[in-house]
Amino acid sequence: MTLIVILLLFALIFARVPIGMAMLIAGFVGLASIAGFQPALSVASHTIYATGTNYSLAALPLYVLLGNLINHAGFGEQLYKASNAFIGHYRGGLAMGTILSCGGLSAVSGSSLATAATMAKIAMPSMRAMGYSDRLAASSVAAGGTLGILIPPSIVLVLYGILTETDIGLLFIAGILPGLLGIACYVGAVYFTTLFFPALGPPGRRHTFQERLSSLKDVWPVVLLFTGIIGGIYAGLFTASEAAAVGVILTLLLGVAMRLLDFYGVISAIVETGRTTAALFLVIIGTTLLTDYANISGAGRAISDFVAYYELTGWRLIWSFVFVCVILGIVIEGVSMIILVIPLFFPIIAAQGIDPIWFGIIFVTITEISFIVPPLGLNLFVLKATIPDIDMRELYKGILPFIVADFVRIAMLIAFPIIALLLPSLMTK
Repeated sequence: MTLIVILLLFALIFARVPIGMAMLIAGFVGLASIAGFQPALSVASHTIYATGTNYSLAALPLYVLLGNLINHAGFGEQLYKASNAFIGHYRGGLAMGTILSCGGLSAVSGSSLATAATMAKIAMPSMRAMGYSDRLAASSVAAGGTLGILIPPSIVLVLYGILTETDIGLLFIAGILPGLLGIACYVGAVYFTTLFFPALGPPGRRHTFQERLSSLKDVWPVVLLFTGIIGGIYAGLFTASEAAAVGVILTLLLGVAMRLLDFYGVISAIVETGRTTAALFLVIIGTTLLTDYANISGAGRAISDFVAYYELTGWRLIWSFVFVCVILGIVIEGVSMIILVIPLFFPIIAAQGIDPIWFGIIFVTITEISFIVPPLGLNLFVLKATIPDIDMRELYKGILPFIVADFVRIAMLIAFPIIALLLPSLMTK
């Protein structure tokens, strides 16, 4: 029956049924096969009510709203101008500046798709005008956008913290250094790509010292937001959930004071937040039903027995998990994969005594790959939807160096846990 449920789930996904609805249907069918239709209906109705009234999930729509307000305020454009003023004259400099801008925007938005869509509109015209190949230009935007789910505040880290009951504030702090490492790896990917294929990213104009100083005066709102949100969490002034509300208020005040947000922009951000939140909650409900079925049917216990039988512990367990998640990421988008996989595998990780914060950062980094791995990487389709004349074959070729950079980063995080755990250890002292 478990095999039938899994096949049904993937059949629905390939039939383009929304992932949340696909998991809900598969989980309901599985529960009905064991307990009967009426008990399954009772479990489903209780899950829907419990999810909608779960206080810990209140942070999700707030972080989604924060990202939408920031995008409507146009803070990404100022970041892009400042980055290019400093490094745009290097070979591949505009692409590197795009990565840095994505990192800066990620530090206050928390959304991969929103970061990719925003930077596509800002960076693509500029890079095309400078003679950049779409292979490098589009792939740098798609890869840079993935930083939005690791650099805090991050919606995905919030989800992971809720599902595993891990301190979200510590997860945010833990994501800072790995996020900076991600920026460095992506910049390295651009460097080596243009080293071997210089025509893909010709150097731009060198800006004067005065122009560079002038560009910095427009990025202070992003610095203020990041400092206010993360600094407040680090100092213990408010929790990670309360930080979302603080970020929303700060963004509204800055956007209105600087005349970057008007009434229609705020309303649009609220409407987009409602749609995104509804989709996220549907995925959570579907995953909960599927997890209930896995627990009742014994599928979760079977996974634990499999791990014990093959003695998958320590490094072998982690790398096996990386392999499974990368394969799943080819057919399931990142957020859905986290909600689907974590309830099944996290108890095994916890039983092995593996640090949940370190594991969470590794898992989120793996999830980043699913946003750009062909053929179903969501950021690739966001680029296509935003810039319709992009050749997807060129985009698939250009994204490969960034995928390699991600695997290098995962290997470094596994080999050197201190990268993820240093700042949280300082916070808890």
